[in-house]
Amino acid sequence: MKTSIRLWLGILLSVLLLPALPAATLDDATRQLARDIFKQLIEINTTDSVGSTTVAAQAMAKRLLDAGFAPEDVKVLGPNERKGNLVARIHGGGGALKPILIIGHLDVVEALRADWTSDPFQFLEKDGFFYGRGTQDMKVNDAILIASFIRFHQERYRPDRDIILALTADEEGGNFNGVNWLLQNHRDLIDAAFVLNADAGGVTTVKGKLVNVDVEAAEKLYADFQVSATNPGGHSSLPVPNNAIYHIADALGRLEHSPFPFELTPITRAYFEKRAPLESGQTAADMKGILQTPPDAAAIARMSADARFNSLMRTTCVATRLAAGHANNALPQLAQANVNCRILPGHSAEEVRQELVRIFADPEVAVRYATGGTVSEGAPDAKSFPPILPPDEVLKPLARVAGELFDGIPIIPEMETGASDSIYTIAAGLPSYGINGIAIDQDDVRMHGRDERVRVSSYFAGVEFYYRYLKALTSGQ
Repeated sequence: MKTSIRLWLGILLSVLLLPALPAATLDDATRQLARDIFKQLIEINTTDSVGSTTVAAQAMAKRLLDAGFAPEDVKVLGPNERKGNLVARIHGGGGALKPILIIGHLDVVEALRADWTSDPFQFLEKDGFFYGRGTQDMKVNDAILIASFIRFHQERYRPDRDIILALTADEEGGNFNGVNWLLQNHRDLIDAAFVLNADAGGVTTVKGKLVNVDVEAAEKLYADFQVSATNPGGHSSLPVPNNAIYHIADALGRLEHSPFPFELTPITRAYFEKRAPLESGQTAADMKGILQTPPDAAAIARMSADARFNSLMRTTCVATRLAAGHANNALPQLAQANVNCRILPGHSAEEVRQELVRIFADPEVAVRYATGGTVSEGAPDAKSFPPILPPDEVLKPLARVAGELFDGIPIIPEMETGASDSIYTIAAGLPSYGINGIAIDQDDVRMHGRDERVRVSSYFAGVEFYYRYLKALTSGQ
């Protein structure tokens, strides 16, 4: 899409004035259906270590088949018995329009019971929240999409084009990414005009108060680096200066205190321009300050103290795993850490690897690129995909539905600070847009963390959002 960012923002302002869809309230049966699906998904362990996306895919396939979907329109397939993917299709009116593909991942990040207040794989409703691994990332939207498909079938809704749903494996890690596998092996099942990625975008709230609707227009590049130091080892009673653990500890300490440079991309600049009027006090002033030429250094420092805003302003690298030694009474022969980086568009993994070498400033510390179980001396030179801004056909129905459900709050383009399966669909020539209707407080982002949760009211608003958005998108109006 070659539409400029400023023109795109102008389109947003105009489409927000369109009439909204009529208000609708979930009936008891739909509410119970959506809750039951959510509970079922949360309680199926889909981690890479011991879980199975196949079990979750088969459970969701059974729900669709029990609702009356034809067997040929519901398929579970994958590279092995644990990494199954669900592909389901609602047939449209038979016109010339190519299908819409919706993607979401079934796998979740590891969660240890000892770290959580409750069992992460038990669906718990408490104090107005649903708890469990995947309640934010992203079984919440998987459940919503399955509920929407069932509702459409029950109503005999006939969209103006086919709608395809792919719920897949290994977005969070593992060797069998489902979206990539489907594109490589079953492109015909998921070929589409464009992709809606429910793993991106969303609704930002502060203490439950609506702020804005985010639409993903860019995302950071994901990269892992293996940081290691070696030593001949020996008896612990005879310590030597070159202790491998100390080398790694010193290197990571330097990383902690060496942030990457401040940088705004066209998308993040547009984001702060539109977000500043929604803030007040020092935060509003600081957002305006970082937009100045040159940017205000004090404003950058204050904004950097907020992890969410800091991640929008710079590449971030952080140590996530650490291992060393082989015995309590022996010097470590190997100390190793994983450094996970989220890289701003316009920069490559190799560029960041070289910067890590500079920061560590220790010839005893090796920095290697790690991906898919393999480690290499160098990293790819490829950069993140350029901004992709949704066209009018995607934005108009979004504005109509969001205007009604979310009180007309602004729709703002944003850069995802993580990474998503859009990297595969975009590389395959499928324009991909991150859109979902789950509202999460900006200071309560618990995805990948302990006691992950989502507001009960947010979940049911999201159920209504995607149902109505897909209808508005495919109604031909």
